[in-house]
Amino acid sequence: MTEKLLFIFNPHSGKGQIKNYLSEIIDIFTKSGYDVTVRPTQAPLDAYEYIKRNGNEYDRIVVSGGDGMLNEAVNGIMCFEESDRKALGYIPAGTANDFASTLNLPKNMIQAARIAADGEEFKCDIGTFNGKTFNYVAAFGAFTDVSYDTSQETKNALGHLAYVWEGIKRLPNLQFYHVKIKYDSGLIEDDVFLCIVLNATSVAGMHSAGKIMDVDLNDGLFELLIFKRPTNIIEFQSVLTGLMKGQTSGDGYMIAKSSEFEFICDENIKWTLDGEYGGDPASAVVRVLPSAVTYIVEKSAEPPLSE
Repeated sequence: MTEKLLFIFNPHSGKGQIKNYLSEIIDIFTKSGYDVTVRPTQAPLDAYEYIKRNGNEYDRIVVSGGDGMLNEAVNGIMCFEESDRKALGYIPAGTANDFASTLNLPKNMIQAARIAADGEEFKCDIGTFNGKTFNYVAAFGAFTDVSYDTSQETKNALGHLAYVWEGIKRLPNLQFYHVKIKYDSGLIEDDVFLCIVLNATSVAGMHSAGKIMDVDLNDGLFELLIFKRPTNIIEFQSVLTGLMKGQTSGDGYMIAKSSEFEFICDENIKWTLDGEYGGDPASAVVRVLPSAVTYIVEKSAEPPLSE
């Protein structure tokens, strides 16, 4: 019996380039033996809603878009019992595509389509934030709202520079938060201007993240990176320089690994989940769901763990 594949794509991601490759991508899926259903997204959360309602009718699900699209797909798949969750292929088409880099997926859409059709399965940890599923990063503080506050038109026009430009504009107004963080091995309490919980080797285009934190995508642990309040601009620049060089320690930031993190703050704080707005709670709990989602990655490649 021919297997059924659901292909959902965001027609607006990455300047809409998917439209130039759509026929060839569908042909690749068909030649691999799939009966293909194609759905362009019609609105935010359309991919999530469609997978939630219909995902169990297919043998494989493939999505194309940015990190937000991947977040929707994972949330849709997680609506099913573990035994009923379909393997997920991904054709990156967004601006940053951090998690595609983590999975060692190529930027070339045709190459990524071939992997989505004929690659091998890889089980990956995902997280929950106050019960809401996220794929690879939960963060608050400096610049974390850039991804969802920057318009799609600006992202399409400037690409990754759109994020850089928005970040530069916000430098003079950095805000600091007093936060208490409980985790498996202890407690952290400090003034911070940026906090990131992740399961990825790249975040915001910073490919040194995996080296810094020794990331493993299916060890049941997420990594925490917090940036403490610098005393002056020279200290701030030193922190950023050290991170860009991939240094694994520094006075300006702290790293921890845990299966759960509890955040207790003095005020409501805006969070981002996989680049999308995640709410503004004063307290939050992040938990790891071990090996909860199966991705399709390149055959015979090294497991997509740390860089």
